[in-house]
Amino acid sequence: MNPRRASKPIQIGNVTVGGSAPIVVQSMTKTDTRDVMSTINQIKGLEGCGCELVRVAVPDAEAARAISAIKRGVSIPVIADIHFDYRLALMALEAGTDGLRLNPGNISHPEKVATIAYAARERRVPIRIGVNAGSLPKAANPRLTVAQQMVDAALQQIKLLESLDFDLIKVSLKAFDVPTTIDAYTSIAEKIPYPLHIGITEAGTPRTGIIRSTVGISTLLYLGIGDTIRVSLTAHPRKEVIAAYEILKSLNLRQHGPILVSCPSCGRAEVDIIELAEAVEEKLLKIDKPLKVAVMGCVVNGPGEAKDADIGIACGKHRAVLFKKGKKIRTIQEKDFVTVLMAEVERF
Repeated sequence: MNPRRASKPIQIGNVTVGGSAPIVVQSMTKTDTRDVMSTINQIKGLEGCGCELVRVAVPDAEAARAISAIKRGVSIPVIADIHFDYRLALMALEAGTDGLRLNPGNISHPEKVATIAYAARERRVPIRIGVNAGSLPKAANPRLTVAQQMVDAALQQIKLLESLDFDLIKVSLKAFDVPTTIDAYTSIAEKIPYPLHIGITEAGTPRTGIIRSTVGISTLLYLGIGDTIRVSLTAHPRKEVIAAYEILKSLNLRQHGPILVSCPSCGRAEVDIIELAEAVEEKLLKIDKPLKVAVMGCVVNGPGEAKDADIGIACGKHRAVLFKKGKKIRTIQEKDFVTVLMAEVERF
C-alpha cells in the first residue's frame, strides 16, 4: 500500500482533518433539517456508531437557522451543505456551522464566493469544494473528459479562494462511475496540498452501493489518497458509517469495533454457520472496542482461524470448541453457541 499523501491539516470543529490525523468517517443526515429533534436524534444515532463529522442539507433559511439548535443537541461537528443560494451559507455561518460544503456547479460567481469566504475566514470555518459529476459548471469544457472537467472546476474554485487569502479548504470530486472518480482524485492529488474527502456519489442501495463504494474508496485509500470518507447509500446513515469503518478495517487503517471472521460454509459444515454468523454479527454491532471474533464451521480452517482470534469458536456436530487468545477454553453445546460466545466477548 502506498504511503498516505501529505496534506495540509484543517480543523472542523474539534476534529482534525488531513496531515497525520486518522482518516475521518463522516455521513449525512436523511432528515428534514428544519425538523430539529428528528435531526438531533439521527445525529445522536450516528455518534453512537462512530460517525465523526455530519453534513446536513440546507435548502432554505429555516434549515440554516436550525443549525444553531441542532449543534446544541449533538457532540460532533455539523457541516452545512449549500447549493444555489450563497446567502444560505452566510446564514449557516451565523448559526454556528462548523464547516461549509459549496458546489462549484451552482455557486461559482466570484463575488458570491468571496462574500462567503470572507465570512468563513473571520470565523475560521473550513469550506469543502464539493464537485459532483452530475452538476458540473455550465462553463465546463466539453472536449475534456468528465474527470478532467471535475478537476478543472475544483482548481478554479481553489484559485479563487486562495486569491482571497482563504486556505481552510477541503476538496471532493465524486462521480457514480468508479474509474472516473479514481481518475479525478489521482489527478488532483498531485496538484493541491489540501485534504481530500473521498467517496462514490449516488452509489445506490446497500446491496450494490456498498460494493461500488468499497471498490472506489479502497482503491484510493490503497493509493494513499483520502483524509475523510463517506459511503453514500440509499439507506439509513448508520449503514454508511458501519460500511466506512469496515473499509478502513480491511486495509488496517483504523480499528473501530470488532472484526468478524467467519467461514462461507460448505458441505462439510455440520451446523448452520450462516445463521450463526449473522446472529453474532448483529450482536457485535453494539460493541465499539476493537477485537477479532471468529465463527468457523468445520475442522479444515476452523481451529486455526478460531485460535488466531481474540475469541472464537470452531464448530462441529452439535458442539464447538471455544478459543480465547489461541487457547482452548472448553467445549460448548450448539444451543449455547451465541450466548457463550458473546459472554466471552463481553468479558474480554
